[in-house]
Amino acid sequence: MPLLNKLRTAVPGGPGGNTAPASLSRVRIALTVFFALDGFLFAGWVVRIPAIKQQTGASASDLGLALLGVSAGAVVTMTLTGRLCRRYGSPAVTVCSAVLLSLSMALPPLTHSALALGLVLLVFGAAYGGINVAMNSAAVDLVAALRRPVMPGFHAAFSLGGMVGAGLGGLVAGGLSPTVHLLALTVAGLAVTALAAPALLAHRTPVPEAGPRSPAPARLTGRTRRLVVLFGVIALCTAYGEGAMADWSALHLEQDLHAHPGVAAAGYSLFALAMTAGRLSGTLLLERLGQTRTLVLGGATAAVGMLVGALAPTVWAALAGFAVAGLGLANIFPVAVGRAGALAGPAGVAAASTLGYGGMLLGPPAIGFLADWFSLPAALTTVALLAGGAAAIAYAARHASAPGAEVNRHEPVPGDAEHTRTAARQG
Repeated sequence: MPLLNKLRTAVPGGPGGNTAPASLSRVRIALTVFFALDGFLFAGWVVRIPAIKQQTGASASDLGLALLGVSAGAVVTMTLTGRLCRRYGSPAVTVCSAVLLSLSMALPPLTHSALALGLVLLVFGAAYGGINVAMNSAAVDLVAALRRPVMPGFHAAFSLGGMVGAGLGGLVAGGLSPTVHLLALTVAGLAVTALAAPALLAHRTPVPEAGPRSPAPARLTGRTRRLVVLFGVIALCTAYGEGAMADWSALHLEQDLHAHPGVAAAGYSLFALAMTAGRLSGTLLLERLGQTRTLVLGGATAAVGMLVGALAPTVWAALAGFAVAGLGLANIFPVAVGRAGALAGPAGVAAASTLGYGGMLLGPPAIGFLADWFSLPAALTTVALLAGGAAAIAYAARHASAPGAEVNRHEPVPGDAEHTRTAARQG
């Protein structure tokens, strides 16, 4: 990847050898902050969805259509962000998207109809899609530079941010209006961005001229394209569950199981906590189990947990099911997107992220329609179905990672235990 080739000119024992490790550490911390901020802001929005639904007077299907605004804005932006990252650098696109995401947080409480909500969510979705592709592109570069499968750690920060955002949202749900709450999140988001941006922008490295170590071209071809799409489908199947939990878990607990609003908001917080725990142990799991077993076991665990969470007759059983689902889903998305990035650089991240986050953002509207046609618990069982599908696809594709060598024959494969051990011995 372009950034990587510059970073590796400063390794211990070579020119600039004393500065590279500290520099990489600062970039890693700054990037982790942006992942956490993304999760924090997104969770702050989703826990106020029931209040916004009531404010706009929308039905479940109307709300689903409004949420489609997030999907449309994000998916369109994701298709462009890969090119923006190659032209301006992933760090710069990350910072700009964080500013736009923070500003867009204040818009939903200003609406009073489903149509107006959908229109402002186009802006929110555009910022959300942009920051996720840009952050993951920067993370793939950093993972390869560090030569360790630390991608789950960045996504753990996203989950931790989501857990904190949902927890705070639950605490203030009864005392603050959505307008005050989301405006406060705008201010917090802009402040955090201002603090973290300098360290990340310090590594805005010019893209080198094409050479033997350059990344794959922006236009993917052949088997590499098919593999990137395959990993994108795996990400889609599991991100569908994350989106469903974010937008519908609180409503399910409050509407179907008659939970207190604070307890209902804690459902997504518990899910995010479980995902955080799973992702914090993700590097160890990948080094011990490898990609295939991590993906298959994660998908199967998530399927079981979501069946319990959707169909359990009590609040506490549903909460337990959501926690199990969070553990299962934890590492599937980061592994899939990281692998696509290892295959094809920013173009691979953009393609897989578009599919993956498309599942996260298109899933909630689908849940809304299914809830109107059947019931919300029945609609949530589709999360289990797709998680099981992701496990099946990962198992079927267990021997399909060899073309990664086509992108860069000298780079370790993020998440691959054998490559990690080899790199450690050589380092």
